[in-house]
Amino acid sequence: MPKIEPEFLVAIRDLRTFSRNIDLQALALTVDDPLQLIEQLIRSGNVNKTEICRLWAGQVNHSYVDPFTTIVTPEALAAIPAEIATKANALPLYVLNGVLTVAMAHPEDAALVRRLGMVAQMEVSPAFAPPSEIADLVRIHYATEESLAEACQLAEAQELLKDDVEFSAGGAQLKAIAENEQIIEFVNALIYFAINKDASDIHIEPQETEVTVRYRIDGSLRPLLTIPRALHPAVTIRLKVMADCDITESRMPADGRFSIPVGASSADFRFSSIPSQYGEKSVIRLLGNTSLRTMLSLDKMMISQSILQPYRRVMKSPSGIIFVTGPTGSGKTTTLYATLAELNQPDVNISTIEDPIELKLESINQTQVNHTIDLSFARMLRALLRQDPDILLVGEIRDLETAKIATEAALTGHLVLTTLHVKSAPEVFVRLQEMGVDNYLIAPSVLAVAGQRLVPRICERCKESYEPEEAVLRRYFDDEELPEKVLFHRGRGCPHCDHTGFKGRVAFHELLVVNRELRGLIANRANLEDITQAARKVGYRPLRYDGLKKVLLGLTTIEEVEAATPLEYVS
Repeated sequence: MPKIEPEFLVAIRDLRTFSRNIDLQALALTVDDPLQLIEQLIRSGNVNKTEICRLWAGQVNHSYVDPFTTIVTPEALAAIPAEIATKANALPLYVLNGVLTVAMAHPEDAALVRRLGMVAQMEVSPAFAPPSEIADLVRIHYATEESLAEACQLAEAQELLKDDVEFSAGGAQLKAIAENEQIIEFVNALIYFAINKDASDIHIEPQETEVTVRYRIDGSLRPLLTIPRALHPAVTIRLKVMADCDITESRMPADGRFSIPVGASSADFRFSSIPSQYGEKSVIRLLGNTSLRTMLSLDKMMISQSILQPYRRVMKSPSGIIFVTGPTGSGKTTTLYATLAELNQPDVNISTIEDPIELKLESINQTQVNHTIDLSFARMLRALLRQDPDILLVGEIRDLETAKIATEAALTGHLVLTTLHVKSAPEVFVRLQEMGVDNYLIAPSVLAVAGQRLVPRICERCKESYEPEEAVLRRYFDDEELPEKVLFHRGRGCPHCDHTGFKGRVAFHELLVVNRELRGLIANRANLEDITQAARKVGYRPLRYDGLKKVLLGLTTIEEVEAATPLEYVS
């Protein structure tokens, strides 16, 4: 194993991002090898991960690869069994020209590289990656339905809950159950599988004779596992311990948050449980920074240029409110984060109020509401206005007080980004009026309203085209909108998409930019129909219009757009 050489410490000090506030020599004495030092420096934020990893990779004469951003293919994973990958702390990434690239903590270990090549029956090209990242990503990428079932059987064999378990007196016995190794492994397996499948939620639902585990993947709930009822209380207790909830109380709703380490960072989750007929139903929400991918930019969100260009013009306004609307899970937060990332500059003070903070943003002041101490959106917004902000993100307008403060902030020189739950962009003005916000505040403050929905995206590996029936075309399109030959697309189903025909999701949008005529209508309390008609005159098109464009582009199916947009959205 390589030792920490003085020359390596000198090289670390010379890194552009190295923090001068730490005693590197003293820190090096507390660890046994360079990899421990590297991971401590990364975890503490005292150096940029990419810089120090490239430095070490050069020391051992190999390249560095970031396993979070590099493609990991099923072909590569199949070449090396999970047990060997775990023992070797090696993550197979991809096969190119008959050579298997593998991320390793010790790529300089020629004997280990040879053994992996013998297992894979092909040449192995090793690259360096931090050991903790490899270990966690091996657990995630090798998480399958089979590994879930195996972990479930091992946990069930423990027979943890007996009739004489004491549910009071501080729950000591329950805590012991939650710390059982097999229960921990099974709950972790549930979570790793969700990360692997890029699920947004895990539902654990007790029924009369068994417990169903369903994952929300690409917007749809899929039942992927059933577990014995005898195991259900232990799983719930473990989740409650992780989320810091009261494990002795099962008759009342509970909610909390927890994190699990993934490399040098962490993945964050929100936990909720409610009492049901057959026991506690639990839902785990995977928050934004759980994904193995980096945050999307506006350019990578496949927003139609007819919407993106005016949206970019509006978001550069010095003051006013921009609303992003849509139901829960429609990607509003992703759009707002992408907007903030584009607006973020050294000379701009950006602050957020969120519930919860779903993704950590560099150089942006993020705060989270806390209702247990009456730290509400309104209270935080009033406080932030004393912090000399230029741009404010308010996670959601939920009440009259928050709405009035936000509109007043927009009128006094601040750009405010926020969300509201309405079905269409024009309904924002009616909703604000219903909440009690005065028209003289709404009309001059609102700059634009963006609406969006997320729908499953057709799997690119099994996509096929077909000619729709003429009756279908007549239902959705006018003659002048259609080319001579129209092709729709659908997925046949393949292993890559779990035979669903869909892989990933795609958004479609609407944008209403407020002009002088609209401000006059809003100020005079016009009805929804008049506002919508005036918006159409200046280019507003409803959600379904953009959804149908995504259908013609072969990104999603007509059925998914139909399901995501009510009939009143027909253009």
